[in-house]
Amino acid sequence: MESRIQHIFLAAIVAMGTLWVFPAAVAAPDPDELELEPLVVREPERREIDIDRLDKENFEFGLLGGMMSVEDFGSNTVVGARVAYHVTEDFFVEGQYGKTTLGETSFERLSGGAQILSDDERDMTYYNVSVGYNIFPGESFLGRGLAFKGSMYVVAGVGSTNFGGDDLFTINAGVGYRLIAKDWLAFHIDVRDHVFETDLLGAQETKHNIEFSGGVTLFF
Repeated sequence: MESRIQHIFLAAIVAMGTLWVFPAAVAAPDPDELELEPLVVREPERREIDIDRLDKENFEFGLLGGMMSVEDFGSNTVVGARVAYHVTEDFFVEGQYGKTTLGETSFERLSGGAQILSDDERDMTYYNVSVGYNIFPGESFLGRGLAFKGSMYVVAGVGSTNFGGDDLFTINAGVGYRLIAKDWLAFHIDVRDHVFETDLLGAQETKHNIEFSGGVTLFF
């Protein structure tokens, strides 16, 4: 009797082990009875983007205007022109010409008539050749829908300034920003210092002349 009971327990244990190890063999579902949901593929919504292509021309020519603070002679309007050749995406070579009319010194205003310069000598002109480097190329955003290519750059070079009737060797350096509005059109904002030495007021002095200007250029 005890032997029969042991056989029954052993059979029950074996059956439970089979169900635990091989459950699929006991209750495998019929593939035909499975209900599969259809696969839905959603197409992404695409926006139409208008991308301007920049011209391959490397020459840039334009006009500039602004204010120039000439040391001892006040701040006056300056106008000029610039031409540049873009050697690479980062480096460019630029030539610039400018003209301003000098104001009166404090001595001339206080003296009541004494003139240090004649009327012809008050026309100050300069030209220079500079090397520029684009330090922060990127994009400028106007609102949510407009983005323009642009870059901040630094320039430095040498040239000559006709000041008080003398031609003076001049060093110039500054920083600017170029905003490319079209593939052929760009706007500039510049701040530059024109440095030369002169003894016009009696002693040899180094003069710093700060120029603030804006301009428009064309690529060709």
